Amino acid sequence: MNKKRILAVDDEEHILELIKFNLEKSGFEVLTSNDGEDALALLATTVVDIVVLDLMLPGRDGLEVCKEIRKMKNLDKLPIIMLTAKSEETDRILGLELGADDYVTKPFSVRELIARVKAVLRRTEDIQITNESILKLKGIHIDLEKHEATVDGGLVELTLKEFMLLKILIENRGKVLSRDFLLDEVWGYEYSGETRTVDVHIRHLRKKIGDDEAGEYIETIRGIGYKMK
Repeated sequence: MNKKRILAVDDEEHILELIKFNLEKSGFEVLTSNDGEDALALLATTVVDIVVLDLMLPGRDGLEVCKEIRKMKNLDKLPIIMLTAKSEETDRILGLELGADDYVTKPFSVRELIARVKAVLRRTEDIQITNESILKLKGIHIDLEKHEATVDGGLVELTLKEFMLLKILIENRGKVLSRDFLLDEVWGYEYSGETRTVDVHIRHLRKKIGDDEAGEYIETIRGIGYKMK
């Protein structure tokens, strides 16, 4: 089996060395970059399976780099884990809205980072090997093989998390799904973030499928979670 390749981006050399040493020890191939522009240039020519991206970078910060990655051809579904300081909650939420799949707060334990990397890669693979089928609900069609979603015939660009949320909601249409359930299903049991992460992604998903708060498709169940009508 080929090794999974990780790109680690951080301007602190000792953190890059720590990440590289421990992830390689866990069986990954690791590329490093200490600069946002360099990381984007590398991604344009090199195939990687996941990016570990520091939020606070000189020049183009992690949010800008994340946004640019999502614009790059064939990289809109590339998994991204952001490294953030505990005081950067607003930026962390913005990072999730821009398409980051997960985050780890500094100072972080190496074991936690490795667990997050493995969990994100596992969820990505689960989506990729889903059997050939199409889920339909009103004007929404989800092609699980092509990993595409359309609304009224128009292609909708979704991040991996948004795609997974939409899939789970449609598969469980009519059922009330709690925020904790959605966290476990989409982010995994290893994820220790807050349930507001779900709200951020649902808000972004609603906007993309043309659903407002009153929700033709997704209904908010106060104090509990969400339901696909």
